[in-house]
Amino acid sequence: MLEILVSLVSVHPLGGLIFAVLVVVGLRSIRVANQYERAVVFFLGRFSRTAGPGVYFLLPLIEWQVKLDIRTITDSVEQQETITRDNVPIKINAVIWRRIVDPARAVIEVKDVGEAVIQVAITALRKEIGRHSLDDVLREQDNISTALQSVIDKATEPWGVQVERVEMKNVEIPPTMQRAMAQEAEAQREKRARLIKAEAELSAAEKLRDAASVIMQNPAGLELRRMQMITEVGAEQNTMTIIMMPSEFVEMARGLGEMARRS
Repeated sequence: MLEILVSLVSVHPLGGLIFAVLVVVGLRSIRVANQYERAVVFFLGRFSRTAGPGVYFLLPLIEWQVKLDIRTITDSVEQQETITRDNVPIKINAVIWRRIVDPARAVIEVKDVGEAVIQVAITALRKEIGRHSLDDVLREQDNISTALQSVIDKATEPWGVQVERVEMKNVEIPPTMQRAMAQEAEAQREKRARLIKAEAELSAAEKLRDAASVIMQNPAGLELRRMQMITEVGAEQNTMTIIMMPSEFVEMARGLGEMARRS
């Protein structure tokens, strides 16, 4: 190529110069975009085409480009202080996963697409939190994140941006509210413990009632149970056992005493 250029300049100086200019312009017009990149090309200030990936040509001086990354990008929404529906101030931040699906609109319709998405997310976050109480924010974070994704995606659609996912990263509540929630949780645990204990006592009372019913039907069972208790108590060391006589023996002894007194 260099030898051909030298020979052309020696034979036809003007033709060689023109050829050299064409070679330089051709080399400078070659552009390469990676698989995850797209180039928005403007011709004299007017949108011309979207180029890439791979090799494409750009006319020097009269065409220029803006390259965009079309991969999924993560944006962090800085911590925002907002108020819930029940007037509790909380601090919350979020993470957004977004992707450019229309490079031309992402360049033409908005100046800084990343900053625009973050500002939309901040506004949507404040509004969505204001519609929920504190308990809902702590308990239904997945549902709130889904609602945020829908709102942000709808707002950014004209910019050629698709919001793939939104997650609330951290929810910070005031210390006084933390103490109140801890006391409430403790009271709930104590309530459950008392209910369980009451249910156990009720079950024990029902069992005792059933046992008493069985004993009333067969009084000899009471004497057997009494003898069993005496055996259990006697097995302990250093214990004094007091044996209570059955009521039938007492009645029989009283009858014998009356008969003896009459005679």
